[in-house]
Amino acid sequence: MAQSVYCASMSGIIPRSPAELERVSPCDRTSPRDLVSLRDLVSLCDQATAHLDPPLAVVDLDAFDANADDLVRRADGIPIRLASKSLRCRYLLERALSRPGFQGVMCYSLAEALWLHENAVGKDLVRGVDADLLVAYPTVDRAALRALAASDSARRHVTVMVDSPEHLDFVDATLGDGHPEIRVCLELDVAWSPLERGPKIGVLRSSLRTARQAAEFAATILARPGFSLVGVMGYEAQVAGLGDAPPGHPLRAAILRVVQARSVAELTERRAEAVRRIRELTTLEFVNGGGTGSVESTARDTSVTEVAAGSGLVGATLFDAYRKFRPRPALMYALPVVRRPGPGVVTLFSGGYVASGTGTPDRLPVTFWPKGLRLTRTEGAGEVQTPVLGRAADRLRLGDRVWMRHAKAGELAERFTHYHLIGPQAAEQAESETPAVPTYRGEGQCFR
Repeated sequence: MAQSVYCASMSGIIPRSPAELERVSPCDRTSPRDLVSLRDLVSLCDQATAHLDPPLAVVDLDAFDANADDLVRRADGIPIRLASKSLRCRYLLERALSRPGFQGVMCYSLAEALWLHENAVGKDLVRGVDADLLVAYPTVDRAALRALAASDSARRHVTVMVDSPEHLDFVDATLGDGHPEIRVCLELDVAWSPLERGPKIGVLRSSLRTARQAAEFAATILARPGFSLVGVMGYEAQVAGLGDAPPGHPLRAAILRVVQARSVAELTERRAEAVRRIRELTTLEFVNGGGTGSVESTARDTSVTEVAAGSGLVGATLFDAYRKFRPRPALMYALPVVRRPGPGVVTLFSGGYVASGTGTPDRLPVTFWPKGLRLTRTEGAGEVQTPVLGRAADRLRLGDRVWMRHAKAGELAERFTHYHLIGPQAAEQAESETPAVPTYRGEGQCFR
């Protein structure tokens, strides 16, 4: 019988009330001291990009580096595999990978992994070693699989995700009998189920739930020619991507903390048993787990050899709601005022940058500056215009900027071809007054 599955989002576990449909800017929850730093940041953004026309996006390198340092601190000696989907910008990937504590890349597409490998992203310039590129999702991209099989170098460094014999069958059918050996990683379902046969709290990913199932599939991989099992992965989205301190909702926060604590306890035991059984069959190069929101708990799991993270480098709004850490906003974008429909409202050009996921209000962008602006309930963030309300709107004129933050880390790179770099270190990156670096889109890449 089919089971109900609740996705890892605040709205997916605990219902929202209609009154919560109107989002409030994080600026409205800041202290006077915080507001001074926000003014300084916005002033820096405005000054550095004054010669540019919005819409535009900026990355504060000081905040980016500080967030990287904090992720390393939280991982407490466990290597961090960088999640490329949270950046989608080769310059930022390289900047993070050049720092101690980061090792390897978690890609979201096989075609992306091949492109990064071809461009030597993450290459250790001292030792001449290419980055270890793990593709976090199974692939049915026949062209990419053929390209992988055709490259001896790529096959040594790119690992493909699998969780069922069907994935192996697809690779065999695509590449034919006697194909070169493909590195694969087994993914374990790490959602939490309060009842043995009840609903699960987490995301719909792997079909491998129990340690026995994982070990049996590992044996299947090992018995198949043309495959090499090198790793195990499990993404605990119900902890890693779900803030445990939603502002203004203490009851929801309390329930979330109970859910997450019990999930971590159950997963630590189950993952350790699965890894133990698999290690009895073969040697593993890595066991990957977690995400930005679960770095501490995942790093404490002794069966895990590395944690995944990426969003914490940017500090998107979905990560404002955690108690144990608070990333600095490192990525912001500005939209220009193009209309003044009436008192207390201005209309911004473009801005419909809604994050993927549940389609709930927490996936909408938020106004960052001026303080006190908010999206409307009826239009939200629009494809070609975005009205915002608030007393601060009356002080804005045509051409003025409103600074925004995106709900998720990497998806903004699909909207902008370049990120403009700000901060004292930005001047070192290029000779131009405001250096800009291309996103994947700016390099003509779209890994769907």
